[in-house]
Amino acid sequence: MRRAGAKGLIITLDATASQPRDWGSPTIPERIDLQAAIKFAPMALSRPRWLASFLKSGGIPDLKVPNLAKSDDIAPTMIEGFMDWMGTAMPTWDDIEWLSGIWDGPFMVKGILHPDDARRAVDAGATAIGVSNHGGNNLDTTPSPLRYLPGVLDAVGNEVEVTFDSGIRRGADVVKVLALGAKSALIGRSWFFGLAADGERGVSEVLDAYRLSIDRTLIGMGKSSIDELTPDDIIVPDGFFLKHTEPLPMGQR
Repeated sequence: MRRAGAKGLIITLDATASQPRDWGSPTIPERIDLQAAIKFAPMALSRPRWLASFLKSGGIPDLKVPNLAKSDDIAPTMIEGFMDWMGTAMPTWDDIEWLSGIWDGPFMVKGILHPDDARRAVDAGATAIGVSNHGGNNLDTTPSPLRYLPGVLDAVGNEVEVTFDSGIRRGADVVKVLALGAKSALIGRSWFFGLAADGERGVSEVLDAYRLSIDRTLIGMGKSSIDELTPDDIIVPDGFFLKHTEPLPMGQR
């Protein structure tokens, strides 16, 4: 990854792939062969402009994952890589510490909810914490990460940067987590949908939409900058934020 130019590393702990999603998953073919082409052709043909721009950019993808290739082996398909991932042992804190040591650079541990885990991640070498439940798509009954954010900030906010992920859909959501003390908000699904819809231009339009929504929210709050935000700007019901001593529900630690 360093040779590819990566400046920082994010390790995700909130997607175990140990069970199917509660609400199902989209069908993803292993490769674009004749059978898959016939099955998905009606969807592609119903969006001719998208199909034309997609073909113009280089043709149909082979659905391979180059970064999962081992040494000089041929890159596996997405499904092959996913199956290999599912067969990998669950990481331990020793694994996190080992990885942070060999990376020796900006290192975020994403998928943290409980303050105790945030402290363990910092002890293992994390330079940033990602408060996240992976958008709730592995266990959709998990409480919102927003309820855990202040606890994590109290635990490690003075030592490392704390970011927030899950449920960010508009600029007002970004403003909320920044006001509570997060350094940034991650918008994985939003830019991914923009990329799928219209490539680079789609991502740019997503970012422009967020920027406009953030500006409108700040104006509505009487703020001229995100630097003026404080936790007092957010009104929440009593008991919304979970206490440090409360365990994660359903054994999710």
